[in-house]
Amino acid sequence: QVQLVESGGGLAQAGGSLKLSCSASGRMFSNYHMGWFRQAPGKEREFVAAISRSGGNTYYGDSVKGRFTISRDNGKNTVYLQMNSLKPEDTAVYYCAADISITVVVRTPRYWGQGTQVTVSS
Repeated sequence: QVQLVESGGGLAQAGGSLKLSCSASGRMFSNYHMGWFRQAPGKEREFVAAISRSGGNTYYGDSVKGRFTISRDNGKNTVYLQMNSLKPEDTAVYYCAADISITVVVRTPRYWGQGTQVTVSS
């Protein structure tokens, strides 16, 4: 089992940047593929990005391609989401997630953090 805690959310202006972090504890972090999801009020949870165990492969949702970058530091048990060129429609609660399967982590990962709010003002 792995426990996930997100941080770094907050308020940003449109066009600005924020960097989210997700710290993991429990079983070996490097065993897990990691992902980020988001959920805006009244909307379904949306896949944002995922990264393979080694960090060699990354995947992005269409709405964030070219603006967001996922990365990880296995030595620090942490995954990051660098968000640039933010838009008001990026406003949501952002969740960190983990799974041992890369095909599952982009859809229905087993482990979730509690979420961190990101608000982008116009």
